[in-house]
Amino acid sequence: MSTPLPTTLRILPSIHEVPAPLWDALVDDAGVPFLEWAFLAALEDSGSAVPERGWHPRHLTLWRGTRLVAAAPAYLKDDSQGEFVFDAPWATAAERAGLRYYPKLVLAVPFTPATGRRVLVAPGEERAAREAELYAGALEFARAEQLSGIHVLFPTEEELPTLEAQGFAMRLGVQYQWRNDGYRTLEDFLARFHSKRRNQLRRELRAPLEQGIRLRTLRGDALADVDVDTLFRIYTSTVDKYPWGTRLLTRDFFGRMLATFRHRCELVEARRGGELVAGALNFRGNQVLYGRYWGCFEEHPFLHFNVCLYHPVEEGIAQGLTRFEPGAGGEHKLTRGFEPRLTYSAHLLLHPGLERAVRGFLEHERAAVRGGLPQWRAETGFKGVA
Repeated sequence: MSTPLPTTLRILPSIHEVPAPLWDALVDDAGVPFLEWAFLAALEDSGSAVPERGWHPRHLTLWRGTRLVAAAPAYLKDDSQGEFVFDAPWATAAERAGLRYYPKLVLAVPFTPATGRRVLVAPGEERAAREAELYAGALEFARAEQLSGIHVLFPTEEELPTLEAQGFAMRLGVQYQWRNDGYRTLEDFLARFHSKRRNQLRRELRAPLEQGIRLRTLRGDALADVDVDTLFRIYTSTVDKYPWGTRLLTRDFFGRMLATFRHRCELVEARRGGELVAGALNFRGNQVLYGRYWGCFEEHPFLHFNVCLYHPVEEGIAQGLTRFEPGAGGEHKLTRGFEPRLTYSAHLLLHPGLERAVRGFLEHERAAVRGGLPQWRAETGFKGVA
């Protein structure tokens, strides 16, 4: 048998330096749609994840000759915006100690708090070995560039042992997600709740009909007539509402979603008298739905819950999806049957003092998160959960 060629690490300043078929051949069912070439290219090409906005693409790729054997979307970051794993206090502590925190290297999908493989590996390759090689290359790059550290955001649980073996410290987060436990109808799902909570949810579910609002989901060819300005208005109506809101995504990004990523998009529309009053752009994996961008143009009681939670759940049951991840935050999801699920990130700081301080903080934070899980589960209102 011939000895396999050694791998070579190449760090690329644009996703366009990898042909789309080579990149997408690495994306398996655990890869999530946001790791597909077209999505990452749309972020760069639309001016959303670009150096002018603090995202400097440095995609990590491993090659064996001309064959791509592993890859990870990665960026040098000038700040911590759009990451959904909040390390700003670490940056402040570093600055007070006279240390430079930015730029840092982040392995992540910009603006996307969805768990999925952070390192994509070609079929037939030894996954753990390629992951270890890629992280070792990332560490060598970070040291050569005098970066403060490396951050791997929203990896899968399966990837944690390799990260820990490479010296990364683990951080826990919590998201509230809906899991399909074999429901045949929405009534099957509602039957899981105590009667008081079930009656509350039914009142909320009736609200659109009483308000004269009709909900529907557009997907596939039905999205052909959707106007990009409509999607952008949905997005900006939410981010512009709050003083801290920031337009992280450009109008062109949404145009590219309709043009090149329509097969993964789903748009929930809420219309009253034919006029769009609210909507949510979601993304569909093979068995999982991801909630992303919501907005409304009229305020109606329970409209957000129906557009962003109940309607996608009902559709998910009808289509046999296994899970619905509506995004980060939102403890209101707990009382509506979305259960707490751990998310992960991994951090390696190169300054010994900062590394010790962060590890100590994370140890206490992990204990607090794990300690809170039983109480959060009890708040779902499911029968038999206390």
